Amino acid sequence: MDLVMTVYDATAGFPKEEVYGLTSQMRRAAVSIPSNIAEGQGRRTDRDFCHFLSIAHGSVREVETQTLIAHRLADITEEKTSALLDSTSSVGRLINGLANSLSRRQ
Repeated sequence: MDLVMTVYDATAGFPKEEVYGLTSQMRRAAVSIPSNIAEGQGRRTDRDFCHFLSIAHGSVREVETQTLIAHRLADITEEKTSALLDSTSSVGRLINGLANSLSRRQ
């Protein structure tokens, strides 16, 4: 959820014409990460949980890509880009670790 807050902070300064574009896209992708983790955890099997972790991991990669696009468009600073990429990298590793742990239990 910290990544969601970081994305909202970074996108708050985006140009107004991006409200329905990149701003919305990044925010939706970021929110989907903890949402899919929560939904997967609420499922009855580790296999289902792993499926939702995979979806969450895809959303992490979306946020990374969108961050790079925003940086190329000069919508965010190098500092905010680095912070976002560090956060997505960390969240991605956590999701991979959890998925690997669940896979070993199956």
